[in-house]
Amino acid sequence: MSFNDIVLAAGARTPFGDFGKSLRDVPLTQLGVHVVKASLERAGIGAAQADHLVFGNTAPVDHDGLFVSRKVALLSGLPEESSALGVVRACGTGSQAIVSAAQQIASGHSRIAIAAGGENFSRVPYLAPQMRWGSVRGPAEFVDGLDNVYRCPFTRELMGETAENLTERFGYTRDAMDAWGLMSQQRAGAAMQSGFLARQIVPIDVPAAKGATRRFEHDEFPRPQVTAEKLAGLKPVFRTDGKGSVTAGNSSGVTDGAAALVVASGAAARAAGIRPEAMLLDWAVVGVAPEIMGAGPVPAVRKLLERNGLRVDDIDYFEINEAFAVVNLHAERELGIPRERTNLYGGGISIGHPPGATGLRMTITAMHHLADTRGRRAVISMCLGSGMGMATLIERAG
Repeated sequence: MSFNDIVLAAGARTPFGDFGKSLRDVPLTQLGVHVVKASLERAGIGAAQADHLVFGNTAPVDHDGLFVSRKVALLSGLPEESSALGVVRACGTGSQAIVSAAQQIASGHSRIAIAAGGENFSRVPYLAPQMRWGSVRGPAEFVDGLDNVYRCPFTRELMGETAENLTERFGYTRDAMDAWGLMSQQRAGAAMQSGFLARQIVPIDVPAAKGATRRFEHDEFPRPQVTAEKLAGLKPVFRTDGKGSVTAGNSSGVTDGAAALVVASGAAARAAGIRPEAMLLDWAVVGVAPEIMGAGPVPAVRKLLERNGLRVDDIDYFEINEAFAVVNLHAERELGIPRERTNLYGGGISIGHPPGATGLRMTITAMHHLADTRGRRAVISMCLGSGMGMATLIERAG
């Protein structure tokens, strides 16, 4: 069985919550179960028909964090004899969940799998590394666990500083980055208003005041009313020497959320009555210098297209993760990708970027876009912290 016999269907995700807001008191496992059950329901199959679940997560949280894949599987109703796998590939973790599920199917170890993933960054704990063996004397330091997520493992730079490196090395301007940020917010606003994003989202009940609950239905991070003047007035976050260009307005948001979709062989999908929405054709991962990790989509997309004998003009739609606006500017310039075929519904800057879910969200968006426009192919790509780029190629089914 080859990758061209792998079908994707029934994507679902939670609304993405802003850091420390609506989802902070919802365990990641609960988010995962919510979207897996929704995906199974949208596919029209019972949980017992799935034999494998892959869950992507970069920041384990809560007591069950290291076992989240298995716990999500069983609590979603998958049979005890099913198997589960946890994966992490930095910002490409959501896409890797899809690829890993497909690999299980292509190798004959699975027939119908669920690719899922998510983050609850609001629940990442502070760490006390000196406490294991005792602090000799003086105060003991608490370390923000998110520092391990947002710093380059080689240089210890914050990821935003690597974006500054890319900006400086290739000559991108603050104005261009802010313009992309504004466009992302406006596109997300339009996608919310049209109902496009609502088609992906499965509302979830979250804790409210005095023990009550409330319905959480829409992404919490988008600021569609932001103006160019407001963005221009934001101070650089990572370089404060007057030379910085990366701000909160042209960077991805720290958000919480989960997403899932069904991955199956064509034969298994037909037998189960699953309506294929897209086929996963291929994928590529390429390394780049860690200090300019945002360059990653360029070689990854190039390799993917070359492997499949395709050009940029053969791709109807691109989703390139907006880790930072400079990532998209670089991919646009180096690859010649038209802006009118990229991120038409917002992205990491406006919707947010929980790495375990981002690749899944982008894939679901691309699947819906191809269905709506009757386009044929889409590429989903992102840069990866530590210095890589990842890209996947899908084709509309039917």
